[in-house]
Amino acid sequence: MLVLAGIAIIALGFLLRFNPMLVIAASALVTGLAAGIDPLAILAAFGKAFNDTRYVTAIYIVLPVIGLLERNGLQARARALVGGLKGLTTGRLLMAYLGFRQITAALGLTSVAGPAQTVRPLIAPMAEAAAGEAHDPERVKAMAAATDNIGLFFGEDIFIAIGSILLMKGVLEGYGIFVEPLHMSVWAIPTAIAAFVIHGGRLMWLDRKARRV
Repeated sequence: MLVLAGIAIIALGFLLRFNPMLVIAASALVTGLAAGIDPLAILAAFGKAFNDTRYVTAIYIVLPVIGLLERNGLQARARALVGGLKGLTTGRLLMAYLGFRQITAALGLTSVAGPAQTVRPLIAPMAEAAAGEAHDPERVKAMAAATDNIGLFFGEDIFIAIGSILLMKGVLEGYGIFVEPLHMSVWAIPTAIAAFVIHGGRLMWLDRKARRV
């Protein structure tokens, strides 16, 4: 029963609004000691878990860099670049980004772009500059974020080693249905194409509404 003390620590820690990281670490430590695990083995388990998921901490390196770039005029440069391109519209820009996001996600490069590192500092300002006074800036930002989400969501399932493909394979095998990951990836391609066409239509409609203003 002492092993369950870790659950009580988590509940109490969250109830008292302590730091979640400290609460979880304390819970794991107490649970390990109650189970009779050597303290050094517990420490080794913490180290292995951190090493296996060290990519999570990359965000703490990326965000300050993006902040410095923005402070030194990254968004202004992006707007100026788009302002000098004739014929470029918000819809065309976001459609190109949608294609880029889907293709890179399909290759497993899901972290190449994203809301923090690409949409906010680059894509959204460029889309706003392309829109000019024709659109509500908040609507343009929302459409830029939606484009990133749609491109990632429907593109990543084409990559055979993505978590969703492996999850579906495991669930199907549990019911006695054996399907190769490659087959599921291939069947994700029509869905990705449909998503591109549908969202691309929304982006073209956005441009059409701008021409009416």
